[in-house]
Amino acid sequence: MIKVTRLNGAEIVLNADLIESLEATPDTVVALANGKKLMVKEAVEEVVEKIVEYRQRIFEMVRVVGAENG
Repeated sequence: MIKVTRLNGAEIVLNADLIESLEATPDTVVALANGKKLMVKEAVEEVVEKIVEYRQRIFEMVRVVGAENG
């Protein structure tokens, strides 16, 4: 899950796995797998960075749990 900011200033949390595409128009448009589109304040590069950080955290948790279980 990643936290982004709508244009009205409200923070929302998105499931990063449901993000289908990002587009700068110049506002960032997030297209989700369910067909919904959201406009957010963050730049495309910032959203991508948040997705990468989220996935790194997930893989690290899997690695740690795997190491603990043998």
